[in-house]
Amino acid sequence: MDLTHYPYPSRRHVVLGRRGAVATSQPLAALAGMETLWKGGSAVDAAIAMAACLTVVEPTSNGIGGDLFAIVWDGELHGLNASGKSPLALTPEKLPEGRMPERGWFPVTVPGAVSGWRALHERWGRLPFMEVLAPAIRHAEEGFPVGPETARAWRRAEGVYLPLKAPEFQAFQEVFFPHGRAPRAGEVWRSPLHAKTLREIGESYGESLYGGPLAEALAAFSGATGGLLTLEDLKAHAPEWVKPLATTYKGLTVHELPPNGQGVAVLLALNILEGLDLRPEDPMGYHLQIEAMRLALADTYRFVADPRFMELAPEAFLSKAYAAERRRLIGERALPLALPGLKPEGTVYLAAADGEVMVSLIQSNYQGFGSGILVPGTGIALQNRGLGFALEEGHPNRVGPGKRPFHTIIPGFLTREGKPLGPFGVMGGFMQPQGHVQVVLGLADFGLNPQAALDRPRWQVVPGGEVLLEPGIPQAAALFLKDLGHRVRYEAEYGAFGRGQVILRLEEALCAASDPRAEGLALAL
Repeated sequence: MDLTHYPYPSRRHVVLGRRGAVATSQPLAALAGMETLWKGGSAVDAAIAMAACLTVVEPTSNGIGGDLFAIVWDGELHGLNASGKSPLALTPEKLPEGRMPERGWFPVTVPGAVSGWRALHERWGRLPFMEVLAPAIRHAEEGFPVGPETARAWRRAEGVYLPLKAPEFQAFQEVFFPHGRAPRAGEVWRSPLHAKTLREIGESYGESLYGGPLAEALAAFSGATGGLLTLEDLKAHAPEWVKPLATTYKGLTVHELPPNGQGVAVLLALNILEGLDLRPEDPMGYHLQIEAMRLALADTYRFVADPRFMELAPEAFLSKAYAAERRRLIGERALPLALPGLKPEGTVYLAAADGEVMVSLIQSNYQGFGSGILVPGTGIALQNRGLGFALEEGHPNRVGPGKRPFHTIIPGFLTREGKPLGPFGVMGGFMQPQGHVQVVLGLADFGLNPQAALDRPRWQVVPGGEVLLEPGIPQAAALFLKDLGHRVRYEAEYGAFGRGQVILRLEEALCAASDPRAEGLALAL
């Protein structure tokens, strides 16, 4: 039997509970979150347990060497930016042939995820940090059967990482391709080095990665194999607490984090769409959504960067008057906008809630496994977030030393009249703001429950201006869009449309949902 082949549509239901809920893209990680709640942990403990577990059970999308962003509700909203900066030694002149390579040391930025785990745990953790990491350590040590969607992504990665022959790639290949290939669905994969690293992170409360033995090993390997990342870069890293940005849309208040992420694209697109008549499966409605998203993305790619280098304040994206100006650009023909040629790739998103705290958390290595570099003797696969930098001279996001690059990963949160509804998110590179908008429309305009809002077939504007449609979108809508001048194409790979999770509080009940495009799971108690 083929564990990756599912020829028939399936239906998921929302999951309901009162005391707590978790949702993420991999069942073992969701169970780690629920195990933590059962032990008396907070929603933040559960979120960290899932995040750590996902670095083991879904390494194709995230890792210890990646970044993290989060929004937490504890009576008010708190935003956390745990993304790392570029090495202080990185300058545009050092890039080979003036381009940022996709793999290797040049796109590697400081890993921020572990600092995010610690920052969250310091404020809201109830269980000891080591106990929160215990499920991840157990799966890494004892092994686990690789899930079907993870196996598909792992197998696709063979053609990217196995041909890399430089010394800095060898440890990565030995850990993730131990037999010269990716593990297949159902095959048990173990990573004792990953377990050892997570144990050291737990025992040192994360400090080892930023100034202790793990940091020294990382810096030494970088120095020995042509990298720019140094011990000083790691010691200088610190996560940053930020104030979420928000806009109102048809009764909902939608919260996103400020730059260097692309969450402002969600808020601008919703402001453009506000006041328009959107109905389910209406061909003109698809046109309006696509055009609003194109306009929002064009502004986002032009202006978003490390906030210290931005020409505009992030609040500029929230202006209803500006959104009205942009709305007037939408006509009955497709706008001739070309988007920058940046690539969407793997990320993990998770949501957790208990009686007091709700968490929206996202972490990623970028482009699946990331840079292809793993620090020997550890489970630290390093991200390649430097690919988010622009190369254009004068651009606020231009590659440079000690900068946070433009970031794709964005957690979302919903409130109504000052009261929390809950966390939501859709992972998937540059699909993420588009997925956020489509989930919000499903809830606010189309009256869908959280699971149906995730199930609903999606569209995506991709670099070059083409519009990808999921097969569930009616052919009549596709033909209508084509007649308006859109370059549309049905895309069979459902992973291209992101994978989301939602937890909403509905009076006394918690209502959780998990995207059918992943092998994930929502659980509640």
